Amino acid sequence: MPRPKNQAERRAHLINAATRAVIKRGSTGTKLRDIAEAAELTPASVLYYYPDVQDLYAAVLERGITTYCEHREQEIAAAQGPVEQLRACIRSGVPWPGEAEQNTRLLFELFPVVLRNEAAAEQDRVFVARQAELYRDVLQRGADGGDFALAGAAPALARSFVALEDGYAIELMIGAATAEEIEARLLAHARLVTGNPAFTPGN
Repeated sequence: MPRPKNQAERRAHLINAATRAVIKRGSTGTKLRDIAEAAELTPASVLYYYPDVQDLYAAVLERGITTYCEHREQEIAAAQGPVEQLRACIRSGVPWPGEAEQNTRLLFELFPVVLRNEAAAEQDRVFVARQAELYRDVLQRGADGGDFALAGAAPALARSFVALEDGYAIELMIGAATAEEIEARLLAHARLVTGNPAFTPGN
């Protein structure tokens, strides 16, 4: 296959290759030669652009986070009113079969990198804050408009949604829950924290 000539293209090419390798083998199981093979390059060529493979993993994480968050933001922006926006926020955070599940799996596979690489750790902190902000903004709009009677402060409730998403996503990754079950649990949580019966099952 044709190989990109400039550095930006080559780095993007390597990020794509590393993404495929991590999804297939996990970050702890992926070796330099696996990335090189996926990129159709030599290991030395990979190291030329990323002397520390952990930095390549951090770049993979950054792109995965951007893709994940931009999708959520678009889904929420397309919804009308706080109730539907909260539904969209919940639904867009569920790892549905296909691209959503694959991207979620990628982010979880990279968690060991977050524990070892400061750049990746900072990206993860920003990632969590960015997701919580999505929930916080919707919850606060709903409270201000009288649609929600919040059970607590919007920032704390927002963070609880993100924590629940993470825990439920792990269950899906190991086959202990389905996407439909996760969405139902998050909607039940929304009913509890907003006091809005629109989130009652069947509504």
